[in-house]
Amino acid sequence: MIHQHAIALATSGHRDMHNITAEVCKLVRGSGVKTGTVHLFNIGSTGALGTIEFEPGLERDLPELLDRLIPPNRSYGHEQAWHDGNGHSHLQATWLGPSLTVPITGGKLNLGTWQQIFHLECDVKPRQRTIVVTVLGE
Repeated sequence: MIHQHAIALATSGHRDMHNITAEVCKLVRGSGVKTGTVHLFNIGSTGALGTIEFEPGLERDLPELLDRLIPPNRSYGHEQAWHDGNGHSHLQATWLGPSLTVPITGGKLNLGTWQQIFHLECDVKPRQRTIVVTVLGE
């Protein structure tokens, strides 16, 4: 069986993080798949997906770490070409990645106790995001 859905997400801009675990769980449950995988893909080059213990400390720490590793500034080639202030946004999103695959076992996401699925907005302005969710299995 293959089921494909979309999660619509409105973000407030750079560093805005959303826990989307509940929405993904609902889609997996509705699919009827008992064993398989769920694949998530963020459409757009300045948003990222991953897993984390979604709590206020890490919700602050991850974007701060990315800003230290890949700081917002005007020296990036992308910024020199486009002057849109988001060269670091593209690099941060690429560093984390646009997709995630999670196993489904017994009809449920096979995540650790403290592991939730997040979307991180890396762009400098609010965005309307679409996350494609594909559930595969039997």
